Amino acid sequence: MSRSAKKGPYVDERLIRKLKIAQNTNARSIKTWSRASAISPEMVGFTFEVHNGKDFIKVYITESMVGHKLGEFALTRRFQGHSRKGKIAKASGTVGRVEAPSATVPAPAPKV
Repeated sequence: MSRSAKKGPYVDERLIRKLKIAQNTNARSIKTWSRASAISPEMVGFTFEVHNGKDFIKVYITESMVGHKLGEFALTRRFQGHSRKGKIAKASGTVGRVEAPSATVPAPAPKV
């Protein structure tokens, strides 16, 4: 469920203070742990270092990001790829092919 329109978007107070300090000092990078904060128009043009639980991910704010959350642009999980078994099958061209069993079953002897 989204936040009430009456309340307005959530932006952490410490983040707003850091943004004002950065505007006055011409600093371009702001470190934050507040992934739930919404991106406001005042943030456009700044680089935020958003914590993903392990590292700080640099996120440059553009106009198209306004209204989204900072955490949407700093992924917390790293995709390492699918299994090697599928890659080998795709390379050899045997994807989806069912092979016959290697041992053949002898036919039953006819009844006399």
